[in-house]
Amino acid sequence: MRLSVLDQSPAIAGHQPAEAITASLTLARHCDALGYNRYWLSEHHNSSSIVGSAPEVLMAAVAATTHRIRIGSAGIMLPHYSALKVAEQFRVLEALAPGRIDLGVGRAPGSDRLTARALNPHASPGADEFPQQVRDLRDWIEGRRMPPDHPYRAIKAQPQGEGSPAMWILGSSNYGAQLAAHLGLPYAFAYFFSDGQGVEQALDLYRSNYQPSERYPHPQATICVWALACDTEQEAAHQLQTREHWRVRFEQGLLGPLVSPEDAAAYPYTTAELDRIAQMRRSAMAGSAEQVADTLRALASRLDLYELVVNTWAYERSVRLRSYSLLAEAFKLNVEGPWRR
Repeated sequence: MRLSVLDQSPAIAGHQPAEAITASLTLARHCDALGYNRYWLSEHHNSSSIVGSAPEVLMAAVAATTHRIRIGSAGIMLPHYSALKVAEQFRVLEALAPGRIDLGVGRAPGSDRLTARALNPHASPGADEFPQQVRDLRDWIEGRRMPPDHPYRAIKAQPQGEGSPAMWILGSSNYGAQLAAHLGLPYAFAYFFSDGQGVEQALDLYRSNYQPSERYPHPQATICVWALACDTEQEAAHQLQTREHWRVRFEQGLLGPLVSPEDAAAYPYTTAELDRIAQMRRSAMAGSAEQVADTLRALASRLDLYELVVNTWAYERSVRLRSYSLLAEAFKLNVEGPWRR
């Protein structure tokens, strides 16, 4: 069983948003030393909650400060960008950290509509060019020869080299699963977006429709989950209040930095909001290391997965670091193991 990390660089109340970026570098070094397999960074824009807006830049910094862990995007929101430019960025990253780069791409905007428009004013509204973008990106990333009638067939993404990033399709619906299956690419389901709703159907569609590719002869899937491990179940319940407060506000369209568990506990929730929190607690992967590890193992077994990607938020940076340490110990992660694709 392998564990990986999804880091969204969450903002913390009372701290400058830029501090979340330096905290990401600290967490990356920590998880590299613990034996985690991958370190993925998300892309969001115009958010006061998640300040990781440029994963390709942060990946370069992570590559420079770690030694063995794979580094990836989860993901690059491809409709905002030129596929060629993304290919060039990730080929540069591959040159900086050979054999350690994952390129995860998604279709969601990672922002509101106005911000998406500002990111790419020339995008065609209503036109879904994502599948062709992914094909072009894959061809440029892997140095494939494009079809003879392709207008960009003479273009190469530099720098060329022996290796190339491993490409993943990210999604939280059947669309991404079907596209990944059709193109013969690895697939990651955002389980924590919807508390796992639709995961079985998406993975089944991916596996049953998978068309083997030269690089990926067999389907390769994972899911991204939210989990928090503490020294005791009581401490986890206390720290969990930070995310519960954020989630209730988020579902009302209110974004903000993470508040302390004490401030979350003192918040004047309505009866409906308290009911929602009770519902979230019933499915939350939070508790002692043994409790969380058992839940993750059972989930991986049920979905026939050999790797899980763990996302953890906490008000105190030390709580987040401790959670990853506890899970690494519970899963007996192998620091000396080889890089895994």
